[in-house]
Amino acid sequence: MEIDNFKLVDAGVLREQEMLALLRSGQYPSRNPEQNMGDLKAQIAANEKGVQELRKMVDQFGLDVVQAYMRHVQDNAEESVRRVITRLKDGQFTLPLDNGAQIHVAIRVDAASRSAEIDFTGTSPQQVNNFNAPKAVCMAAVLYVFRTLVSDEIPLNAGCLKPLKVIVPEGCMLNPNPPASVVAGNVETSTCITNTLYGALGVMAAGQCTMNNFTFGNARYQYYETISGGSGAGGIYDAQGHLSSGFDGTSVVQTHMTNSRLTDPEVLEFRFPVRLESYEIRDGSGGPGRWQGGNGGVRRVRFLEPMTASILSNGRKVPSFGMAGGQPGQVGINRVVRATGQVEQLDHIGSAEMASGDVFEVHTPGGGGFGAA
Repeated sequence: MEIDNFKLVDAGVLREQEMLALLRSGQYPSRNPEQNMGDLKAQIAANEKGVQELRKMVDQFGLDVVQAYMRHVQDNAEESVRRVITRLKDGQFTLPLDNGAQIHVAIRVDAASRSAEIDFTGTSPQQVNNFNAPKAVCMAAVLYVFRTLVSDEIPLNAGCLKPLKVIVPEGCMLNPNPPASVVAGNVETSTCITNTLYGALGVMAAGQCTMNNFTFGNARYQYYETISGGSGAGGIYDAQGHLSSGFDGTSVVQTHMTNSRLTDPEVLEFRFPVRLESYEIRDGSGGPGRWQGGNGGVRRVRFLEPMTASILSNGRKVPSFGMAGGQPGQVGINRVVRATGQVEQLDHIGSAEMASGDVFEVHTPGGGGFGAA
């Protein structure tokens, strides 16, 4: 369902019944509108808290002072990124996705003006699947990557983007036209954009190019989680652009665009009719290199009553790339182990009807290695 510009709060009054009616409408209505409404109320409350705190700050310091410091924060971020740009070199990279699409980026550095052009021309046209990403997601990935290049402790803000010209062709999968489906853009494609940018910069091997989105449910229960994998190893360069040192990837960690945490096992098993059989490091899945890629993980969930389970992922066909002579990590695996012992392999996108006693296994990808061993 696509919700086009619905007014959620009118003159300070929450339009709850109208929103619930909207969520229950359409060809594919929400399974649990009340739960969705709870999420929306939490977002409204968070925004209201932000408004209150900003007003307190203005009352204490004055509007002119607050606005001045907001400009100072952005100016400082801009200058920090400009200093980093002078140490970068031109580069380009193409990252293939499991579904056959690709993300391409070229980074062109203008050292004289201390600016850079980030050009996604060559990226696949918008897809008939849901791996399209709104342009805002692409811009967020660019902002994130260039912020990570800054060693200074600066808050993430739009000032980081001022030295950057970002070209995202209209109609490509990173800037699609309506009514393109974009549900995987924020979770899957964003991680792929991030890794593509690091590939073009040449500073770090790929972490898992996926968030391993695992969902299950029935008429009563609905659950969603993202699952950690291996991060990429990388190199540290001095001011002259020479490799001075490096670092290993980290095993079973949420990488880059994923900022979510897993539900505690006790809470998961208390609230849902499932059992977390095991969650362990997938030894040997990180890419070899002078600096080793991080290992992925293996997560096994046993179902105690019938449900539908689904996986939305990437990195099941295309591995996390290595960099500077490092080797790629192992690809991920999705499969179902039936109570009878029968094993069913799933693709990077898959769904299965789970019976009581069946186990859903997710083997997450390892990160790429950096440098020749």
